[in-house]
Amino acid sequence: MRTTMPKTVAAAALAAVILAPAQAGATTPSAHPDSATPAPTAPTALTAPARHARTAGPPMLAGCGPGELCLWKKPGFHGARQTYELSEIDIESCVALPEGGSAQALANRTGRPVTTYQSAECAETGEFDTYPGGGTWAPESPYRVRAFKVWES
Repeated sequence: MRTTMPKTVAAAALAAVILAPAQAGATTPSAHPDSATPAPTAPTALTAPARHARTAGPPMLAGCGPGELCLWKKPGFHGARQTYELSEIDIESCVALPEGGSAQALANRTGRPVTTYQSAECAETGEFDTYPGGGTWAPESPYRVRAFKVWES
């Protein structure tokens, strides 16, 4: 049976690889002197964090609770965070971020699908993506998010 990894999980694993510090003192062993075959290499900074990211679950993001959409100014859940409560959002309406504001990371804990837009008017002429509402963690958007819509289901 073949399974695929959702784009957001793959992005989280990739971000963990990119953002993780290199292993201190890790070296690649040289070939065994009595063998023409090189010795196996130790896990690198690229393999260990990626394996850890798949099994660790969502990042610990204090302050982004159930029923909320959280947007961070910078990738990797860094920078200023804006939080929108599901109870305060007009469903299926375009919600623009404050003028001049944008986000590059998000957590969708609304329980509903959320579409993010590059356009502040939710125009589909720019980039846009929809994130499932069951707990989506996107450490880096492929564009600056300037608006969003929360859907009924």
